[in-house]
Amino acid sequence: MEFPKDLKYTKEHEWVRIESNIVTVGITDYAQDSLGDVVYLELPEEGATVTKDETFGVVESVKAVSDLFSPISGTVIEVNDALVDNPEVINDDPYGDAWMLKVEMSNSGELKDLLTADEYKKYVEEEK
Repeated sequence: MEFPKDLKYTKEHEWVRIESNIVTVGITDYAQDSLGDVVYLELPEEGATVTKDETFGVVESVKAVSDLFSPISGTVIEVNDALVDNPEVINDDPYGDAWMLKVEMSNSGELKDLLTADEYKKYVEEEK
């Protein structure tokens, strides 16, 4: 199980890569492993507004349907449409090609609520 140190994490199992005021969002290795084979993905449109801790999409696997929760508030500036067409990439490369959204943050103060890689790893171990 991977926990890249350059990312931040949520307790809902999303990861965040921060680049200035743009954040890239995806789901963690732990989440994709728990879900099993991902077969469907629903994401918002470019230009949509997302709100911290509210759902922005749905991921469906052979085991379950799960809501995706936004780690921050802002405007969606890019959607990974290739991932919507090939959601199985989530299982193969959760921290690379399986990014879901790029969001322009409206409140960078919300970043303080995210977990470090070590904090997230500990959280996952406690959750098992």
